[in-house]
Amino acid sequence: MRALLVVNPAATTTSARTRDVLIHALASEMKLEAVTTEYRGHARDLARRAADGDDIDLVVALGGDGTVNEVVNGLLHRGPDLDSLPKLAVVPGGSTNVFARALGLPNDAVEATGAILDALANRTERTVGLGLAAGTPGTEDEAVPERWFTFCAGLGFDAGVIGRVEQQRERGKRSTHALYVRQVLRQFLEEPHRRQGVITLDVPGEEPVTDLALSIICNTAPWTYLGNRPMYAAPKASFDTALDVLGLRKLSTAAVSRYATQLLTSSPEKGPRGKHAVSRHDLTDFTLHSKVPLPFQMDGDHLGVRTSVTFTGVRRALRVIV
Repeated sequence: MRALLVVNPAATTTSARTRDVLIHALASEMKLEAVTTEYRGHARDLARRAADGDDIDLVVALGGDGTVNEVVNGLLHRGPDLDSLPKLAVVPGGSTNVFARALGLPNDAVEATGAILDALANRTERTVGLGLAAGTPGTEDEAVPERWFTFCAGLGFDAGVIGRVEQQRERGKRSTHALYVRQVLRQFLEEPHRRQGVITLDVPGEEPVTDLALSIICNTAPWTYLGNRPMYAAPKASFDTALDVLGLRKLSTAAVSRYATQLLTSSPEKGPRGKHAVSRHDLTDFTLHSKVPLPFQMDGDHLGVRTSVTFTGVRRALRVIV
């Protein structure tokens, strides 16, 4: 097998020595080219070249969810093609690694590499669905290019938290779960639209759902992890279905305390619920509109502000070694 290994040298949970060990382990079982990323978007560019050529069978992403997202967008820059595109494998190296863990891979890079080698030896893989987001035609965001995501997206509150975390990381802070918790509290205290939401969920054939203060789009469950604790914003979400949505109409102190408790105690059978909670399952097409520009994120990557985003759930988009 001919494989390209895309290595993020800034991966937070792997050392240079560990990465060397992983590279040697993979190279012992395949014809491997390992490339270290040098700039934001480099992983996407490498995967795009692999998708356009005919000499790569497998692309392995060694890094966090951001690295995986870039690789996926590079592989699918012309759209899904299960018969001709390289397969994907993921070695988790970030602080959370939601996509890898949702696939059932160990959160340890060495153990995950062993699982991938076993899967290759046994020729086991799965086909996963993905989410696609783009600027909505006829709005000021219509020129925003489409982009794939593997496990989640968000318009509003959660994207604001991620933006704050990225600012802290640029100042030299380490990406830890404690850092995320602090930024959640700061975002809550400074959130201008928490009592009167400005987001509308528009699903074809349904009445619009208005005045949402928070909107989370899930392509799988769990939505994220707090340490080793999985959190289920949309417990029914799956790589085998389209997209799920969780919306909250109110973010008062009492409501946030209630929903935070529900998230912390959530399970595959039970997620956030209540009179201010809105959930939709297995949506193929829908749009989120906002009365004002709001922060937007995909797979934990802050992408600036948006006023309207159209989402598509694409089943059977990519083959993954697992």
